[in-house]
Formats: sequence, structure tokens, C-alpha cells
Amino acid sequence: MFSIRPLTSLPDFHAAEELQRQVWPGSELIIAPLHIMLTVAQNGGVVIGAWDDDKLVGFVLGFLGTVEGDPDRPAMTRLKHCSHMLAVLPEYRDKGVGYQLKIAQYHAVNQQAVRLITWTFDPIESRNANLNIARLGGISRTYKRDYYGEMNDGLNVGLLSDRLLVEWWITSNRVKQRIGGERKRLSLESYMAADMLILNPTRANDAGLPRMIGESFEPSGVICLVEIPSNFQGIKAKDVELAREWKRQVRRALENAFSNGYLITDFVFENVGDRPRAFYVLSQGDVKLDGEMR
Repeated sequence: MFSIRPLTSLPDFHAAEELQRQVWPGSELIIAPLHIMLTVAQNGGVVIGAWDDDKLVGFVLGFLGTVEGDPDRPAMTRLKHCSHMLAVLPEYRDKGVGYQLKIAQYHAVNQQAVRLITWTFDPIESRNANLNIARLGGISRTYKRDYYGEMNDGLNVGLLSDRLLVEWWITSNRVKQRIGGERKRLSLESYMAADMLILNPTRANDAGLPRMIGESFEPSGVICLVEIPSNFQGIKAKDVELAREWKRQVRRALENAFSNGYLITDFVFENVGDRPRAFYVLSQGDVKLDGEMR
């Protein structure tokens, strides 16, 4: 278990700057410099760190924003919390640090009487999808093409900077059940047994890497699936052209599904045969303003 507390001192924020250099190697600039983090923290924002003894191993940063309503009814504009950054040192990933930080953010924003937290993430990264959608109970219905433009850090250089926008309705029963461990997750076998349509069927190539077969199918039914690589960075290291192909194909599949009224409501990561596989679960429907599923 790690110590979770707000960043308050100048040494805290200097440590957060150094952490960013390690998480995004090759980036020319620190994404959130000290003066930005300090200003956010002292003006209603949330900047919380995870500590292993005296070592900062991760942090989350966010600030108040607005959700625009009907432009003809400006009074409908509502507050939200915009979660701008979640960073965890590589050697501390898959140890629950990111989850603990998001739960601390959840409590801090809840105390401000704000119901919605949003953030973006790379739709092709299974680790982030599993945290954001499956464990935290976020949903997504918004695909942002090339959101940051060309990026030069070690994780993103030469790739599309597409992002999914996550909506985290923190007062909804859906989220409370996910973070409270009350909801039993469905297995991939359960979806397959129900003959759910996979919009982008895949198979392993000669090198044993997954690649999609042909173009994406049209979504149909109440629920359908979109596969993403279980380890995208591993594919990129071995075959950068295949990595770019995955980015383009997932973009097409998700944009098409969203335009047909589907939204991402779950994520499945499991071993199938001799390889792990990862799938977004898309549901046909809508979401109420309080985040409860209709």
C-alpha cells in the first residue's frame, strides 16, 4: 500500500516534474511544469501524489471545467472536473498505484459536489482501458482524432495521437458498484457464448502478432465488441507499420460504432488459448445526465 496525499511543497512539485521526464522519455518539454501544478493545486484543482516512503511514484492532476449544454440555454452549463494527467513510474505500474490515485481524486471531487470527471486516453492501450472502463466504471462515446497533433515522446512518436474521452459519473450507481467491487465482471467466454459480433476480427500473423482481417463490420445488436492489442507497445517495438495499422483500424471501428449510437460501457482482458486478448464492449443506448444507464 502506498501513501496517498496532495502535493503541497515545492520539493513535491519538483519531484512531479522529474517523474514526468521518466514517464514520457524524449519529450522536449515537461507537460505540466511546477508553476502550472502549483497554481492548479492552490486554486480549487486536485493534485495528489502516491509515495513509496519518500519517493513520489505517481500523481494525478486535474482542475474544474464546464460541460456545455444547449447553446440557447446557457444556464444549463454544468461544472465538471477535468482530469488532465495521471502518471506512474514504469517500475510501479500494475501495482495499483493508478487506481489508488483515481479513488483519491474521486473523493476529492465528490467533496466539491461535482458529479462528472472527464479525461482522455489512448484507445489502443489496454492497461489504461482496463483501469478507466472496467475497474472505474467510466464510459466513452466521444472519439477525438489526432487530439494532440504530432507528438515526439518515446511512447507516441510517429503515431496518431487519437484519444477517447472518458466520462466518469462519480455519483452514479454504476461507478459506486464498480469501485465497491459489487459488480461481477462478465468473462469473454460469456460474450462469445451469446454470439456477440466482433467488429474487427483478428488472427495472428506469421510473427505471432495479432492483426485485423479485412475492414471493420457494421455494428448491430444491443452489444458488440471491438478488439485492441493486449500489448500495443510490444507490437510497436516489433512492427511499427502493424502498430500504425491497428491505430487506423480501431479508429474506424469506434468512430463508426459511436456514429451508430453505441457507447463503450465495459472492457474485457483475458487469456484466450495461447495469447491474451482485449476487447471494448459497446452497448446500444444512451446515458442520462447523472450517468445512470437507461
